[in-house]
Amino acid sequence: MSYRPAQSLTVHDAQSVLDDGLRAIAGGQTEIDLAELTLVDSAAVATMLAWQRAAHRDGKSLVFRNLPANLQSLVHLYGVDELLHTVPRTDLPHH
Repeated sequence: MSYRPAQSLTVHDAQSVLDDGLRAIAGGQTEIDLAELTLVDSAAVATMLAWQRAAHRDGKSLVFRNLPANLQSLVHLYGVDELLHTVPRTDLPHH
């Protein structure tokens, strides 16, 4: 089971989502599933980077799964694709 934040990760709720993710990482989580996110801004990218730093500090690898398209665009825009280990969405229906 991976940590899965709810629908929003913006400047308005980033601190609480960050804290929840940090607790999950400290508890042994190595995956964060972002499939439920629908509302994101640059705070989402900053939060992902903070989670990544926390995991590395603990000697863990962290994988981000199921980034929504809007978050993928932000990650690419800020040029941090190489810093974040992401895997393609697996929750989309196949045709």
